[in-house]
Amino acid sequence: MANEIRVPTLGESVTEATIGQWFKKPGDPVKADEPLVELETDKVTVEVPAPASGVMGEIVAREGDTVEVGALLGTVSEGSGDASSSKSSRSSGNGGAKADAKPAKSSSAATAKSGKV
Repeated sequence: MANEIRVPTLGESVTEATIGQWFKKPGDPVKADEPLVELETDKVTVEVPAPASGVMGEIVAREGDTVEVGALLGTVSEGSGDASSSKSSRSSGNGGAKADAKPAKSSSAATAKSGKV
């Protein structure tokens, strides 16, 4: 299940904002309350936090887009932030990345079944 990232209420008279920059890319691990995107208005610049821990999913609003309060910006998929560590395997080769472990288990399980049974 994905958690939605939406434009928060920005102030009494502010109805829209511009996407300044995304701090995460799809597939990046995300921690709850970690800043994901920067919104700019004529009055304030705001960082929108992650609604939950997981993996950055789809980004719906691109940098430079103008969005209204409540608009969908993107999603955070549930699951371990380690699941996308395969991108940074150079720093955590055996970091227990679940995305890498499942294919390895499938291959190992097939080998184990044919070898042990």
